[in-house]
Amino acid sequence: MEPVMTVSPDLERRAREALADIVALRQGVASEGRATFRRWRPRITRTGFAPSALNVAHYMAVRRRDLRLLQRRLMALGVSSLGRLEGRVLASLDSVAVALSALAGVASAATPPSQRQFFRGEARLQRNAAEILGPAGPGRNGRIVVTLATGDADDPAIIADLVRRGAEIVRINCAHDTPAVWERMIASARAATTADGRRSRVLMDIAGPKVRTGYVMTPQDRSRVYVGDVILLSREAQPSAPDIPFQMTCTAPEVLDRIGPGDRVSIDDGKLHGVITRAAHGGFLVGIERGRLGGVKLRSEKGLNFPTADLGLDPLTDKDRQDLDFITAHADMVGHSFVQTADHVAALQEELARRTPDWRRLGLVGKIETPRAVRNLPEIIVQAAGCQPFAVMIARGDLAVEMGFERVAELQEEIMWLCEAAHVPVIWATQVLEDLVKDGMPSRGEMTDAAMSGRAEGVLLNKGPNIGLAVDVLGRLLGRMGEHQLKKTPTLRALHAWDERGPGPAESGPGQ
Repeated sequence: MEPVMTVSPDLERRAREALADIVALRQGVASEGRATFRRWRPRITRTGFAPSALNVAHYMAVRRRDLRLLQRRLMALGVSSLGRLEGRVLASLDSVAVALSALAGVASAATPPSQRQFFRGEARLQRNAAEILGPAGPGRNGRIVVTLATGDADDPAIIADLVRRGAEIVRINCAHDTPAVWERMIASARAATTADGRRSRVLMDIAGPKVRTGYVMTPQDRSRVYVGDVILLSREAQPSAPDIPFQMTCTAPEVLDRIGPGDRVSIDDGKLHGVITRAAHGGFLVGIERGRLGGVKLRSEKGLNFPTADLGLDPLTDKDRQDLDFITAHADMVGHSFVQTADHVAALQEELARRTPDWRRLGLVGKIETPRAVRNLPEIIVQAAGCQPFAVMIARGDLAVEMGFERVAELQEEIMWLCEAAHVPVIWATQVLEDLVKDGMPSRGEMTDAAMSGRAEGVLLNKGPNIGLAVDVLGRLLGRMGEHQLKKTPTLRALHAWDERGPGPAESGPGQ
């Protein structure tokens, strides 16, 4: 005879109550998700993305609710607490409903998903990542993306070495160099092969409308700006305003028509932060509220950001349109800098379509670097992935400048969760192993950051003299961490840190 499971009356009661909440939750999520999906459906021409769009619509509906109390009740009942439902929203809710029905001793109205159905979203994400980013290196899930330097164009051995070490993707920033230089870089990348015979892919980022400081005026006796100082931001220098010793113009003077008192200003990629206090001398006075203790030199050609203002800038400049002629003929992926809305994506797609009838096969990487882009990310994903292979790059440097350093860690998690729900691969970017790349030794903090990057499908390394060593270190780190973590899910590989074997050295490779 099979043993009979006995359930206490208290457990049955709690299971029935939780089941009622799960059923109601599923009904609400399914209804809201269908409504959102119907609004998105006309933009989806890539039919394979439709199930992913429906799932991310369901995910957005779930995350509009605060489920923390329900989660604790589910944990106490020994069933899933819904903490890892990103890639399979309805399947997760149905599985929990079936388990709760068994505990409550009632017939389940939900159909239990098969194992294949339950992990279907995970398989879609893996396929999408391989389609746009190519296969990952042996023993790891994450791809390594390397930014090429100008000098690499004339030394094919450098690029060949990076690819051999395990760089699956080479990145070219179109803000620098010329088509002749890019062509030499790409020729070297195409000729190189990895240790197992694979060739790297080419990502080319269009520059976008970067606003920078123009003419700068400082006092003769002091060039550094400190907290408490005031800077005049205007269309042209104002020598008739000697009471304001610090002055600057910007490279896109039209933005002054879109800003005003109360708007925040970031100078030199976040080294100085201030707020516009009032209009003056045909421009605005910016009071500096945060900055380095030792002050910051005010210089020309430094980044200017206005996090709280909609600058109305076209994310495609005339230079970008010229560069797209080259990109569509030579690259595997185009990186869309400063994309902020679905309309921006559609405008780029129109430009691609003008240049090649096969544009839907070209990968698109959306660089998420502003608050507006974060807010519009679901619409950006649908417009992009609904038409062509798509990945999201989390540009953490620009996000930190725009939204503050305190928000970056939180936002990068939310972006990764949303992308997982849409089965869209993510590239983790900005300052990964920066000290190692530039100085030869990593900090402890950046090693932890690099380990966390293993939850993304790609990791970007910037250029520097020790980039080859960084590729080696990151490859081993991704291999080891991949055995412990798959997206949000810890995986329970056997551990040996506390037994006689002890933890292996870094050089021992994955699984040691």
